[in-house]
Amino acid sequence: MTKGSHPTGAPWRNFYGRIHGKTLRPRQKEHLDEDLGALSPGPVGWDVNPEREKLDLDARFGGKPVWLEVGFGGGEHLVHMAKSYPDIAIIGAEPFINGVAMLLGKIRDAGVENVSVHPGDVRDLFDVLPDASIEKAFLNYPDPWPKARHHRRRFVTQEHLEPLMRVLKPGAEFRVATDIEDYVRQTLEEVPAAGFERVDHPDDRPWADWPSTRYEQKALREGRRPHYLTFRRP
Repeated sequence: MTKGSHPTGAPWRNFYGRIHGKTLRPRQKEHLDEDLGALSPGPVGWDVNPEREKLDLDARFGGKPVWLEVGFGGGEHLVHMAKSYPDIAIIGAEPFINGVAMLLGKIRDAGVENVSVHPGDVRDLFDVLPDASIEKAFLNYPDPWPKARHHRRRFVTQEHLEPLMRVLKPGAEFRVATDIEDYVRQTLEEVPAAGFERVDHPDDRPWADWPSTRYEQKALREGRRPHYLTFRRP
């Protein structure tokens, strides 16, 4: 074991978000017990993949194009995309177990079969995704971390954007939706600094296939303007 690592060999990565919330309902626990394992994209955790071997996405998803949603919340957007695009596969990464349980219920209700779930830190998933393997990525209403001293915890920092750039295919689209003005500012600074190109899309207009989520509705009720930012990997 090297200095600064877990006994498994994993690096010590600070994680600041919530993992658990309210007590899960019996049906949600049932979903976690019965459904989550089969939805894994493959061996992601350091305990099951200490050598950090890359996932075989073609084998896992039958050669379908693969999309990625970072922090899917309750899963509304992810399931909508899976239903709208049955010929793609979409991986969702979310460490908040209550959100994972909500997603599993939506997957059952919708009957979608092209969804995969990593219930943990997306940085661990980045470790094992092959280079240039993801065709589209989404970051919808991420944790705003409003205090200035916490801005480094936001997803739109080089710690996250550099591996995202690595796993995206050339020409892949990266969408960011947020209602926090300072998050917009940091996104417009950090994402191009990581090598992404801004796509000419009005940032006050949702994408054509965008489903309004509960986070967006809350923002509108509270008088905050949603922004829809689009970038592309060169």
